[in-house]
Amino acid sequence: MFAAFAAEVGNFVRPPIDWHAAAPELTLLAFGALLTLMDIVWLDRGRKWAPALASVGLLAAMIPIITLAVDGSDRSMFGGAFVVDNYALIMKAVFILAGYIVVLISSNYIAEGDYWQNEYYGLLLSSILGMVLMASARDLITIFVALELLSIPAYMLATWRKRDLKSNEAGIKYYLMGVFASAVMLYGMSLLYGASGTTLLVDINEAVSASDSPSAIVVMGIIFVIVGFAFKVSAVPFHTWAPDTYEGAPTPVTAFLSVASKAAGFVALMNILFVGFIGREDVYEPMIFALAAVSMTVGNLIALRQTNIVRMLAYSGVAQAGYMLAPLAVASDVPDSALAATVSYLVIYAAMNLGAFAVVIAVARKTRSAEIEDYRGLFHYAPGLTVAMTIFLFALAGIPPLGGWWAKFRIMGAVIEANTVSGVVLGVFVAVNSVIALYYYARIGAKMWADEAPDGDLTPIRIPASLTSALVITVAATIVFGVLPGLVGDITKVSLLAGVGG
Repeated sequence: MFAAFAAEVGNFVRPPIDWHAAAPELTLLAFGALLTLMDIVWLDRGRKWAPALASVGLLAAMIPIITLAVDGSDRSMFGGAFVVDNYALIMKAVFILAGYIVVLISSNYIAEGDYWQNEYYGLLLSSILGMVLMASARDLITIFVALELLSIPAYMLATWRKRDLKSNEAGIKYYLMGVFASAVMLYGMSLLYGASGTTLLVDINEAVSASDSPSAIVVMGIIFVIVGFAFKVSAVPFHTWAPDTYEGAPTPVTAFLSVASKAAGFVALMNILFVGFIGREDVYEPMIFALAAVSMTVGNLIALRQTNIVRMLAYSGVAQAGYMLAPLAVASDVPDSALAATVSYLVIYAAMNLGAFAVVIAVARKTRSAEIEDYRGLFHYAPGLTVAMTIFLFALAGIPPLGGWWAKFRIMGAVIEANTVSGVVLGVFVAVNSVIALYYYARIGAKMWADEAPDGDLTPIRIPASLTSALVITVAATIVFGVLPGLVGDITKVSLLAGVGG
Protein backbone atom coordinates (compact mmCIF):
# COMPACT_ATOMS: atom_id res chain seq x y z
CA MET A 1 0.00 0.00 0.00
CA PHE A 2 2.82 2.38 0.90
CA ALA A 3 4.61 1.46 -2.33
CA ALA A 4 1.49 2.22 -4.34
CA PHE A 5 1.12 5.59 -2.60
CA ALA A 6 4.81 6.37 -3.23
CA ALA A 7 4.35 5.48 -6.88
CA GLU A 8 1.37 7.83 -7.15
CA VAL A 9 3.39 10.62 -5.55
CA GLY A 10 6.26 9.92 -7.90
CA ASN A 11 3.94 10.17 -10.88
CA PHE A 12 2.51 13.49 -9.68
CA VAL A 13 3.60 16.37 -11.88
CA ARG A 14 3.51 19.83 -10.38
CA PRO A 15 1.81 22.27 -12.72
CA PRO A 16 4.28 24.77 -14.19
CA ILE A 17 4.48 27.99 -12.20
CA ASP A 18 5.56 31.31 -13.65
CA TRP A 19 7.24 32.79 -10.59
CA HIS A 20 7.55 36.20 -12.22
CA ALA A 21 3.79 36.35 -12.82
CA ALA A 22 3.07 35.33 -9.23
CA ALA A 23 5.71 37.68 -7.75
CA PRO A 24 3.31 40.46 -6.58
CA GLU A 25 1.23 37.98 -4.58
CA LEU A 26 4.30 36.21 -3.19
CA THR A 27 5.86 39.53 -2.17
CA LEU A 28 2.76 40.55 -0.22
CA LEU A 29 2.61 37.11 1.39
CA ALA A 30 6.28 37.34 2.42
CA PHE A 31 5.92 40.76 4.03
CA GLY A 32 2.74 39.69 5.80
CA ALA A 33 4.70 36.76 7.25
CA LEU A 34 7.50 39.15 8.25
CA LEU A 35 5.03 41.32 10.15
CA THR A 36 3.81 38.28 12.06
CA LEU A 37 7.37 37.10 12.75
CA MET A 38 8.39 40.57 13.94
CA ASP A 39 5.47 40.60 16.34
CA ILE A 40 6.45 37.21 17.73
CA VAL A 41 10.16 37.99 18.13
CA TRP A 42 10.24 41.67 19.09
CA LEU A 43 6.85 42.00 20.79
CA ASP A 44 6.27 45.62 21.86
CA ARG A 45 9.55 46.82 20.34
CA GLY A 46 8.38 45.97 16.85
CA ARG A 47 5.19 47.99 16.84
CA LYS A 48 6.75 51.25 15.68
CA TRP A 49 8.23 49.48 12.64
CA ALA A 50 4.96 47.91 11.47
CA PRO A 51 3.77 50.84 9.25
CA ALA A 52 7.20 51.16 7.62
CA LEU A 53 7.43 47.43 6.93
CA ALA A 54 3.91 47.39 5.46
CA SER A 55 4.77 50.37 3.24
CA VAL A 56 7.98 48.75 2.03
CA GLY A 57 6.08 45.54 1.30
CA LEU A 58 3.51 47.33 -0.83
CA LEU A 59 6.15 49.29 -2.75
CA ALA A 60 8.18 46.10 -3.23
CA ALA A 61 5.11 44.41 -4.72
CA MET A 62 4.98 47.17 -7.32
CA ILE A 63 8.40 46.17 -8.70
CA PRO A 64 7.28 42.91 -10.36
CA ILE A 65 4.13 44.65 -11.59
CA ILE A 66 6.30 47.21 -13.36
CA THR A 67 8.65 44.58 -14.79
CA LEU A 68 5.70 42.51 -16.01
CA ALA A 69 4.23 45.61 -17.65
CA VAL A 70 7.54 46.36 -19.36
CA ASP A 71 7.73 42.76 -20.57
CA GLY A 72 4.27 43.17 -22.08
CA SER A 73 3.45 39.49 -22.63
CA ASP A 74 0.33 37.83 -21.25
CA ARG A 75 0.89 34.96 -18.84
CA SER A 76 -1.43 32.16 -17.78
CA MET A 77 -1.16 29.46 -15.13
CA PHE A 78 -3.20 26.57 -13.73
CA GLY A 79 -5.08 25.90 -16.92
CA GLY A 80 -6.20 29.50 -17.34
CA ALA A 81 -7.46 30.01 -13.78
CA PHE A 82 -4.77 32.65 -13.11
CA VAL A 83 -4.07 35.18 -15.86
CA VAL A 84 -1.65 38.10 -15.81
CA ASP A 85 -2.36 40.56 -18.61
CA ASN A 86 -2.25 44.34 -18.88
CA TYR A 87 -5.77 44.65 -17.45
CA ALA A 88 -4.81 42.60 -14.39
CA LEU A 89 -1.58 44.57 -13.90
CA ILE A 90 -3.41 47.92 -13.94
CA MET A 91 -5.88 46.76 -11.31
CA LYS A 92 -3.13 45.20 -9.16
CA ALA A 93 -1.32 48.55 -9.24
CA VAL A 94 -4.51 50.38 -8.20
CA PHE A 95 -5.01 48.04 -5.23
CA ILE A 96 -1.42 48.28 -4.06
CA LEU A 97 -1.18 52.07 -4.39
CA ALA A 98 -4.54 52.49 -2.65
CA GLY A 99 -3.27 50.23 0.13
CA TYR A 100 -0.12 52.34 0.40
CA ILE A 101 -2.20 55.50 0.85
CA VAL A 102 -4.26 53.72 3.53
CA VAL A 103 -1.05 52.80 5.39
CA LEU A 104 0.03 56.46 5.27
CA ILE A 105 -3.26 57.70 6.73
CA SER A 106 -3.30 54.87 9.29
CA SER A 107 0.18 55.24 10.76
CA ASN A 108 -0.75 58.02 13.20
CA TYR A 109 -4.43 57.13 13.52
CA ILE A 110 -3.57 53.69 14.92
CA ALA A 111 -1.79 54.74 18.09
CA GLU A 112 1.78 53.53 18.48
CA GLY A 113 0.89 52.16 21.89
CA ASP A 114 -1.89 50.00 20.44
CA TYR A 115 -1.21 46.42 21.40
CA TRP A 116 -2.77 45.22 18.14
CA GLN A 117 -0.88 47.47 15.74
CA ASN A 118 1.14 44.72 14.04
CA GLU A 119 -2.02 42.69 13.49
CA TYR A 120 -3.70 45.72 11.90
CA TYR A 121 -1.08 45.98 9.16
CA GLY A 122 -0.90 42.22 8.76
CA LEU A 123 -4.63 42.06 8.14
CA LEU A 124 -4.39 45.01 5.75
CA LEU A 125 -1.73 43.25 3.66
CA SER A 126 -3.77 40.03 3.70
CA SER A 127 -6.83 41.83 2.37
CA ILE A 128 -4.77 43.56 -0.34
CA LEU A 129 -3.33 40.15 -1.27
CA GLY A 130 -6.86 38.93 -1.91
CA MET A 131 -7.56 41.95 -4.10
CA VAL A 132 -4.37 41.47 -6.11
CA LEU A 133 -5.24 37.82 -6.61
CA MET A 134 -8.75 38.82 -7.70
CA ALA A 135 -7.36 40.85 -10.61
CA SER A 136 -5.93 37.67 -12.16
CA ALA A 137 -8.77 35.31 -11.26
CA ARG A 138 -10.46 33.69 -14.27
CA ASP A 139 -11.98 30.74 -12.45
CA LEU A 140 -14.92 30.52 -10.03
CA ILE A 141 -12.84 28.86 -7.31
CA THR A 142 -10.03 31.39 -7.65
CA ILE A 143 -12.54 34.25 -7.55
CA PHE A 144 -14.23 32.92 -4.43
CA VAL A 145 -10.94 32.24 -2.61
CA ALA A 146 -9.70 35.74 -3.47
CA LEU A 147 -13.01 37.23 -2.33
CA GLU A 148 -12.86 35.52 1.05
CA LEU A 149 -9.16 36.37 1.45
CA LEU A 150 -9.95 40.06 1.04
CA SER A 151 -13.20 39.99 3.01
CA ILE A 152 -12.32 38.09 6.21
CA PRO A 153 -9.51 40.49 7.26
CA ALA A 154 -11.81 43.40 6.39
CA TYR A 155 -14.45 42.10 8.80
CA MET A 156 -11.91 42.22 11.62
CA LEU A 157 -10.55 45.62 10.59
CA ALA A 158 -14.07 47.10 10.64
CA THR A 159 -14.44 46.24 14.34
CA TRP A 160 -10.92 47.32 15.29
CA ARG A 161 -12.00 49.67 18.11
CA LYS A 162 -13.05 46.84 20.37
CA ARG A 163 -14.35 49.05 23.20
CA ASP A 164 -16.46 51.17 20.86
CA LEU A 165 -20.05 49.97 20.48
CA LYS A 166 -20.38 51.59 17.03
CA SER A 167 -17.25 49.81 15.84
CA ASN A 168 -18.56 46.49 17.14
CA GLU A 169 -21.87 47.11 15.39
CA ALA A 170 -20.02 48.02 12.19
CA GLY A 171 -18.01 44.82 12.19
CA ILE A 172 -20.94 42.55 13.05
CA LYS A 173 -23.22 44.10 10.42
CA TYR A 174 -20.50 43.96 7.77
CA TYR A 175 -19.71 40.35 8.69
CA LEU A 176 -23.31 39.13 8.66
CA MET A 177 -24.20 40.87 5.40
CA GLY A 178 -20.91 39.77 3.84
CA VAL A 179 -21.45 36.14 4.79
CA PHE A 180 -24.99 36.26 3.41
CA ALA A 181 -23.70 37.75 0.14
CA SER A 182 -21.00 35.09 -0.11
CA ALA A 183 -23.57 32.33 0.44
CA VAL A 184 -25.85 33.71 -2.29
CA MET A 185 -22.91 34.07 -4.66
CA LEU A 186 -21.60 30.57 -3.91
CA TYR A 187 -25.04 29.11 -4.59
CA GLY A 188 -25.08 30.88 -7.95
CA MET A 189 -21.61 29.57 -8.73
CA SER A 190 -22.69 26.04 -7.88
CA LEU A 191 -25.60 26.33 -10.32
CA LEU A 192 -23.25 27.53 -13.06
CA TYR A 193 -20.89 24.67 -12.33
CA GLY A 194 -23.78 22.22 -12.48
CA ALA A 195 -24.89 23.59 -15.84
CA SER A 196 -21.41 23.71 -17.37
CA GLY A 197 -19.38 21.05 -15.57
CA THR A 198 -16.43 23.42 -15.21
CA THR A 199 -15.25 26.33 -13.06
CA LEU A 200 -13.17 28.09 -15.73
CA LEU A 201 -14.91 31.26 -16.92
CA VAL A 202 -14.01 30.72 -20.57
CA ASP A 203 -15.49 27.21 -20.54
CA ILE A 204 -18.53 28.39 -18.58
CA ASN A 205 -19.17 30.95 -21.31
CA GLU A 206 -19.20 28.25 -23.97
CA ALA A 207 -21.66 26.20 -21.93
CA VAL A 208 -24.09 28.91 -20.81
CA SER A 209 -24.30 30.55 -24.23
CA ALA A 210 -25.00 27.28 -26.04
CA SER A 211 -28.53 26.87 -27.36
CA ASP A 212 -29.04 23.55 -25.53
CA SER A 213 -27.88 24.82 -22.11
CA PRO A 214 -30.37 24.37 -19.22
CA SER A 215 -31.84 27.87 -19.35
CA ALA A 216 -33.53 28.05 -15.91
CA ILE A 217 -30.41 26.90 -14.04
CA VAL A 218 -28.16 29.26 -15.99
CA VAL A 219 -30.46 32.23 -15.44
CA MET A 220 -30.69 31.59 -11.71
CA GLY A 221 -26.93 31.11 -11.48
CA ILE A 222 -26.22 34.41 -13.23
CA ILE A 223 -28.78 36.27 -11.09
CA PHE A 224 -27.40 34.89 -7.81
CA VAL A 225 -23.80 35.70 -8.74
CA ILE A 226 -24.68 39.28 -9.68
CA VAL A 227 -26.71 39.73 -6.49
CA GLY A 228 -23.72 38.53 -4.46
CA PHE A 229 -21.43 41.07 -6.06
CA ALA A 230 -24.06 43.78 -5.71
CA PHE A 231 -23.63 43.38 -1.94
CA LYS A 232 -19.86 43.70 -2.30
CA VAL A 233 -20.03 46.96 -4.29
CA SER A 234 -22.85 48.36 -2.07
CA ALA A 235 -25.41 48.72 -4.85
CA VAL A 236 -29.03 49.49 -3.90
CA PRO A 237 -30.95 47.62 -2.49
CA PHE A 238 -27.99 45.66 -1.11
CA HIS A 239 -26.26 48.72 0.37
CA THR A 240 -27.74 48.79 3.88
CA TRP A 241 -24.53 47.64 5.56
CA ALA A 242 -22.39 50.44 4.12
CA PRO A 243 -23.44 53.61 6.04
CA ASP A 244 -23.32 52.03 9.51
CA THR A 245 -20.12 50.13 8.76
CA TYR A 246 -18.42 53.22 7.34
CA GLU A 247 -19.42 55.34 10.33
CA GLY A 248 -18.48 52.77 12.98
CA ALA A 249 -15.21 51.48 11.53
CA PRO A 250 -11.93 53.36 12.05
CA THR A 251 -11.77 56.04 9.36
CA PRO A 252 -8.70 54.58 7.57
CA VAL A 253 -10.55 51.25 7.37
CA THR A 254 -13.59 53.08 5.99
CA ALA A 255 -11.39 54.64 3.31
CA PHE A 256 -9.98 51.20 2.51
CA LEU A 257 -13.43 49.61 2.24
CA SER A 258 -14.86 52.46 0.18
CA VAL A 259 -12.10 52.29 -2.43
CA ALA A 260 -10.05 49.09 -2.56
CA SER A 261 -12.76 46.66 -1.44
CA LYS A 262 -15.33 48.21 -3.78
CA ALA A 263 -12.85 48.14 -6.66
CA ALA A 264 -12.12 44.46 -6.03
CA GLY A 265 -15.84 43.70 -6.25
CA PHE A 266 -16.04 45.53 -9.56
CA VAL A 267 -12.98 43.73 -10.92
CA ALA A 268 -14.50 40.34 -10.09
CA LEU A 269 -17.83 41.41 -11.62
CA MET A 270 -16.12 42.60 -14.82
CA ASN A 271 -14.10 39.37 -15.07
CA ILE A 272 -17.28 37.32 -14.83
CA LEU A 273 -19.34 39.47 -17.20
CA PHE A 274 -16.73 39.94 -19.92
CA VAL A 275 -15.28 36.43 -19.80
CA GLY A 276 -17.96 34.12 -18.41
CA PHE A 277 -21.32 35.61 -19.39
CA ILE A 278 -20.71 36.79 -22.95
CA GLY A 279 -23.82 36.05 -24.97
CA ARG A 280 -26.17 36.10 -21.97
CA GLU A 281 -26.72 39.85 -21.89
CA ASP A 282 -30.45 39.09 -21.99
CA VAL A 283 -30.09 38.06 -18.32
CA TYR A 284 -27.48 40.34 -16.77
CA GLU A 285 -27.96 43.65 -18.60
CA PRO A 286 -31.53 44.37 -17.33
CA MET A 287 -30.37 43.57 -13.79
CA ILE A 288 -27.37 45.86 -13.99
CA PHE A 289 -29.47 48.60 -15.61
CA ALA A 290 -31.84 48.55 -12.63
CA LEU A 291 -28.99 48.37 -10.09
CA ALA A 292 -27.18 51.30 -11.72
CA ALA A 293 -30.21 53.60 -12.03
CA VAL A 294 -31.52 52.92 -8.52
CA SER A 295 -28.10 53.07 -6.85
CA MET A 296 -27.10 56.47 -8.22
CA THR A 297 -30.53 57.95 -7.49
CA VAL A 298 -31.12 56.56 -4.00
CA GLY A 299 -27.52 57.14 -2.95
CA ASN A 300 -27.58 60.81 -3.93
CA LEU A 301 -31.04 61.54 -2.51
CA ILE A 302 -30.20 60.05 0.89
CA ALA A 303 -26.80 61.79 0.91
CA LEU A 304 -28.67 65.12 0.74
CA ARG A 305 -30.07 64.49 4.24
CA GLN A 306 -26.87 63.48 6.01
CA THR A 307 -25.31 65.55 8.79
CA ASN A 308 -22.28 63.30 9.28
CA ILE A 309 -19.63 63.58 6.58
CA VAL A 310 -18.63 59.90 6.77
CA ARG A 311 -22.24 58.79 6.26
CA MET A 312 -22.54 61.31 3.45
CA LEU A 313 -19.46 59.84 1.77
CA ALA A 314 -20.94 56.38 2.32
CA TYR A 315 -24.11 57.26 0.42
CA SER A 316 -22.00 59.11 -2.12
CA GLY A 317 -20.11 55.83 -2.58
CA VAL A 318 -23.41 54.05 -3.23
CA ALA A 319 -24.16 56.60 -5.95
CA GLN A 320 -20.64 56.25 -7.37
CA ALA A 321 -21.21 52.48 -7.59
CA GLY A 322 -24.26 53.26 -9.70
CA TYR A 323 -22.18 55.37 -12.07
CA MET A 324 -19.62 52.58 -12.42
CA LEU A 325 -22.31 49.98 -13.08
CA ALA A 326 -23.91 52.04 -15.85
CA PRO A 327 -21.48 51.09 -18.68
CA LEU A 328 -21.78 47.41 -17.76
CA ALA A 329 -25.49 47.62 -18.56
CA VAL A 330 -24.61 48.21 -22.23
CA ALA A 331 -21.49 46.04 -22.32
CA SER A 332 -22.73 43.82 -25.16
CA ASP A 333 -23.14 46.81 -27.48
CA VAL A 334 -19.85 48.59 -26.72
CA PRO A 335 -17.62 46.13 -24.81
CA ASP A 336 -14.42 48.09 -25.31
CA SER A 337 -15.86 51.44 -24.23
CA ALA A 338 -17.81 49.91 -21.34
CA LEU A 339 -14.80 48.22 -19.77
CA ALA A 340 -12.55 51.23 -20.36
CA ALA A 341 -15.11 53.60 -18.78
CA THR A 342 -15.50 51.53 -15.61
CA VAL A 343 -11.77 50.97 -15.20
CA SER A 344 -11.12 54.71 -15.72
CA TYR A 345 -13.69 55.55 -13.06
CA LEU A 346 -12.14 53.08 -10.61
CA VAL A 347 -8.67 54.58 -11.05
CA ILE A 348 -9.83 58.18 -10.60
CA TYR A 349 -12.30 57.35 -7.82
CA ALA A 350 -9.50 55.75 -5.80
CA ALA A 351 -7.51 58.99 -5.76
CA MET A 352 -10.31 61.45 -5.00
CA ASN A 353 -12.15 59.34 -2.42
CA LEU A 354 -9.02 58.35 -0.48
CA GLY A 355 -8.06 62.03 -0.44
CA ALA A 356 -11.46 63.04 0.96
CA PHE A 357 -11.12 60.54 3.80
CA ALA A 358 -7.57 61.76 4.49
CA VAL A 359 -8.99 65.26 5.05
CA VAL A 360 -11.70 63.83 7.31
CA ILE A 361 -9.00 62.17 9.43
CA ALA A 362 -6.95 65.37 9.56
CA VAL A 363 -9.90 67.56 10.62
CA ALA A 364 -10.99 65.02 13.23
CA ARG A 365 -7.62 65.43 14.95
CA LYS A 366 -8.98 68.75 16.21
CA THR A 367 -12.76 68.39 16.20
CA ARG A 368 -12.91 64.75 17.41
CA SER A 369 -16.03 64.53 15.27
CA ALA A 370 -17.16 63.89 11.71
CA GLU A 371 -20.21 66.17 11.80
CA ILE A 372 -20.54 68.45 8.78
CA GLU A 373 -21.20 71.42 11.08
CA ASP A 374 -17.65 71.07 12.39
CA TYR A 375 -16.34 72.07 8.95
CA ARG A 376 -17.70 75.60 9.31
CA GLY A 377 -14.95 78.16 8.91
CA LEU A 378 -12.28 75.54 8.18
CA PHE A 379 -10.53 77.95 5.81
CA HIS A 380 -9.77 80.37 8.66
CA TYR A 381 -7.53 77.92 10.55
CA ALA A 382 -6.69 75.18 7.99
CA PRO A 383 -6.56 76.76 4.52
CA GLY A 384 -4.53 73.92 3.05
CA LEU A 385 -7.02 71.30 4.16
CA THR A 386 -9.87 73.47 2.88
CA VAL A 387 -8.33 73.70 -0.58
CA ALA A 388 -7.65 69.95 -0.63
CA MET A 389 -11.18 69.05 0.48
CA THR A 390 -12.66 71.42 -2.09
CA ILE A 391 -10.63 69.70 -4.80
CA PHE A 392 -11.83 66.26 -3.73
CA LEU A 393 -15.48 67.24 -3.33
CA PHE A 394 -15.71 68.98 -6.68
CA ALA A 395 -13.80 66.13 -8.31
CA LEU A 396 -16.41 63.71 -6.94
CA ALA A 397 -19.08 66.02 -8.38
CA GLY A 398 -17.40 65.91 -11.79
CA ILE A 399 -16.37 69.58 -12.09
CA PRO A 400 -13.56 70.30 -14.63
CA PRO A 401 -10.60 70.41 -14.63
CA LEU A 402 -10.45 67.88 -11.79
CA GLY A 403 -10.24 64.15 -12.40
CA GLY A 404 -13.90 63.41 -11.71
CA TRP A 405 -15.07 65.18 -14.87
CA TRP A 406 -13.14 62.76 -17.07
CA ALA A 407 -14.49 59.76 -15.13
CA LYS A 408 -18.08 60.87 -15.69
CA PHE A 409 -17.33 61.84 -19.29
CA ARG A 410 -16.14 58.30 -20.00
CA ILE A 411 -19.27 56.89 -18.39
CA MET A 412 -21.54 59.18 -20.43
CA GLY A 413 -19.59 58.44 -23.60
CA ALA A 414 -19.95 54.68 -23.16
CA VAL A 415 -23.69 54.62 -22.47
CA ILE A 416 -24.47 57.06 -25.30
CA GLU A 417 -22.18 55.25 -27.74
CA ALA A 418 -24.30 52.12 -27.24
CA ASN A 419 -27.07 53.97 -29.15
CA THR A 420 -29.82 52.07 -27.36
CA VAL A 421 -32.83 53.21 -25.36
CA SER A 422 -31.36 51.82 -22.15
CA GLY A 423 -28.07 53.62 -22.83
CA VAL A 424 -29.78 56.98 -23.39
CA VAL A 425 -31.91 56.53 -20.26
CA LEU A 426 -28.81 55.75 -18.19
CA GLY A 427 -27.09 58.82 -19.64
CA VAL A 428 -30.01 60.95 -18.41
CA PHE A 429 -29.78 59.31 -14.98
CA VAL A 430 -26.05 60.07 -14.77
CA ALA A 431 -26.56 63.71 -15.80
CA VAL A 432 -29.44 64.38 -13.41
CA ASN A 433 -27.75 62.66 -10.49
CA SER A 434 -24.52 64.56 -11.08
CA VAL A 435 -26.48 67.78 -10.56
CA ILE A 436 -28.08 66.42 -7.38
CA ALA A 437 -24.68 65.38 -6.01
CA LEU A 438 -23.21 68.81 -6.69
CA TYR A 439 -25.64 70.29 -4.14
CA TYR A 440 -24.44 68.34 -1.12
CA TYR A 441 -20.78 68.58 -2.13
CA ALA A 442 -21.07 72.35 -2.63
CA ARG A 443 -22.89 72.70 0.70
CA ILE A 444 -19.79 71.49 2.53
CA GLY A 445 -17.61 73.78 0.43
CA ALA A 446 -19.75 76.78 1.35
CA LYS A 447 -19.49 75.96 5.05
CA MET A 448 -15.71 75.67 4.86
CA TRP A 449 -15.12 78.89 2.94
CA ALA A 450 -17.94 81.26 3.93
CA ASP A 451 -18.92 80.45 7.52
CA GLU A 452 -17.20 81.40 10.74
CA ALA A 453 -15.42 78.82 12.83
CA PRO A 454 -17.48 77.36 15.72
CA ASP A 455 -16.84 79.26 18.97
CA GLY A 456 -14.25 81.36 17.15
CA ASP A 457 -11.62 78.63 17.70
CA LEU A 458 -8.83 79.27 15.18
CA THR A 459 -6.29 76.85 16.63
CA PRO A 460 -4.40 75.34 13.66
CA ILE A 461 -4.46 71.62 12.97
CA ARG A 462 -1.17 69.74 13.33
CA ILE A 463 -0.94 67.21 10.51
CA PRO A 464 1.57 64.32 10.71
CA ALA A 465 4.06 63.92 7.87
CA SER A 466 2.55 60.62 6.70
CA LEU A 467 -0.93 62.13 6.44
CA THR A 468 0.48 65.14 4.61
CA SER A 469 2.18 62.80 2.14
CA ALA A 470 -1.12 61.01 1.50
CA LEU A 471 -2.86 64.33 0.87
CA VAL A 472 -0.13 65.53 -1.52
CA ILE A 473 -0.25 62.28 -3.51
CA THR A 474 -4.05 62.20 -3.81
CA VAL A 475 -4.37 65.93 -4.63
CA ALA A 476 -1.70 65.63 -7.32
CA ALA A 477 -3.33 62.52 -8.82
CA THR A 478 -6.80 64.10 -8.82
CA ILE A 479 -5.54 67.21 -10.62
CA VAL A 480 -3.29 65.35 -13.08
CA PHE A 481 -6.06 62.92 -14.06
CA GLY A 482 -8.30 65.90 -14.86
CA VAL A 483 -5.75 68.08 -16.65
CA LEU A 484 -4.18 65.17 -18.57
CA PRO A 485 -7.11 62.80 -19.14
CA GLY A 486 -5.22 61.11 -21.96
CA LEU A 487 -2.97 59.59 -19.30
CA VAL A 488 -5.87 57.61 -17.81
CA GLY A 489 -7.24 56.95 -21.28
CA ASP A 490 -3.99 55.34 -22.39
CA ILE A 491 -3.78 53.22 -19.26
CA THR A 492 -7.33 51.91 -19.54
CA LYS A 493 -6.96 51.32 -23.27
CA VAL A 494 -4.01 49.05 -22.55
CA SER A 495 -5.95 47.22 -19.83
CA LEU A 496 -8.97 46.93 -22.12
CA LEU A 497 -7.16 45.06 -24.86
CA ALA A 498 -6.37 42.14 -22.57
CA GLY A 499 -9.45 42.39 -20.37
CA VAL A 500 -12.19 41.57 -22.89
CA GLY A 501 -12.30 37.99 -23.84
CA GLY A 502 -10.10 36.88 -20.93
